[in-house]
Amino acid sequence: MNLRPSSFLIGAMLATLLAIATTAFVVWRMSDRAPVAIVGPVTSIKVATNVSIGGPFNLIDHTGRAVADTDFRGKLMLVFFGYGACPDICSAELQNIAVALDLLGAKAEAIQPLFITVDPARDTVEFLAGYVANFHPRLRGLTGQKAQTDAAAAAYRVFHAGTDAHSHADATAPDHTHKDARVNHSAFVYLMSRDGAYLTMFRAGADPQTMARMIASYIE
Repeated sequence: MNLRPSSFLIGAMLATLLAIATTAFVVWRMSDRAPVAIVGPVTSIKVATNVSIGGPFNLIDHTGRAVADTDFRGKLMLVFFGYGACPDICSAELQNIAVALDLLGAKAEAIQPLFITVDPARDTVEFLAGYVANFHPRLRGLTGQKAQTDAAAAAYRVFHAGTDAHSHADATAPDHTHKDARVNHSAFVYLMSRDGAYLTMFRAGADPQTMARMIASYIE
């Protein structure tokens, strides 16, 4: 009898190990080797208190106005990093944010949702003006020079890396040669307090109803 594992079984085992390794890398990247506690099965993540997430940023919103993180003091910030040409997860997460805001009703006035691009070369002010309008009237899209968006992503411990074809030109001189180039990036939605401090973050695919309930608990 042949007891050697089949090539299919070996492939399945390798795929499983790769998935575990990828998850471990993302958690390590987010926590800087600090332990994390999972709240709920697939909803949100609280990071150890000695880990810093969030910080100052100076960007340009989709109306062309210069904005800083301090402009949103007094409101909770719901922050997501992504890019307009993202084929799937970005639009799904922004839609989840929009649904959660609608579920909150009048309470949503206490929240400022922000979409910060990791692809400023393509996500210009003009592009973001049309893009964010597809999701929610209160969503603000933020872009800027690459150094500025990179600094914001670093403050939130967002992993992002372009493909070999991806252009890293500044937003002032956008390169549309590689319109289909992808940017690999982590996909968490961050909830920040009224003074800009980290509260929690939601995993990709978090249920909007659960998200709304948790946000409401911080509003109240």
